[in-house]
Amino acid sequence: MIREHTRDGTNARERASESTSPSRERAQTAQDFAVGIGIFILAIAFVFAFLPSVVTPYDTATGGAETAQADRVADLLVEALSTESPNEIDGDDLSDYADMGDKELAGTFGLRTADEGVLVDHVNVTVQELDRTPTGEIDGIGTVYEDQPAASAARIVTIEGGVGDGLEENTPYRLVVRVW
Repeated sequence: MIREHTRDGTNARERASESTSPSRERAQTAQDFAVGIGIFILAIAFVFAFLPSVVTPYDTATGGAETAQADRVADLLVEALSTESPNEIDGDDLSDYADMGDKELAGTFGLRTADEGVLVDHVNVTVQELDRTPTGEIDGIGTVYEDQPAASAARIVTIEGGVGDGLEENTPYRLVVRVW
């Protein structure tokens, strides 16, 4: 293969390709900078817009206020019903709560109501076996719970005196309070 050389000894083809390639000699322009920064800002905005939905995939309808309220109602209930033994509640007094209406329970536990007496916060108290099966005896003091999103608090208690024929004394049960 015969190469053509110029007077200075360089290859003519290499020299021609270098002189016709303006991109190697051109500096960054303002338009290049603006496009690059624009793409960068869009990428950052995308990350900040969609990252929270990836991190918290399960958004609940209940907040910290309902959770605190359920815990407070559970504490008030256990305190009002307790006997001399720790974590033991009086079954007869628990039956008295079952006879109360929704508005009376709201007043007893300090739940919010509207001016017309309409309930803003609803409460449900249930006694369950430790494996979370309902006992049937105390199944829904207050508003009926229909598996809607609710904050809950549970206490392990024994029931003195029992409630009806279904609950045994000195057997542990879950006292579950739900607020929504």
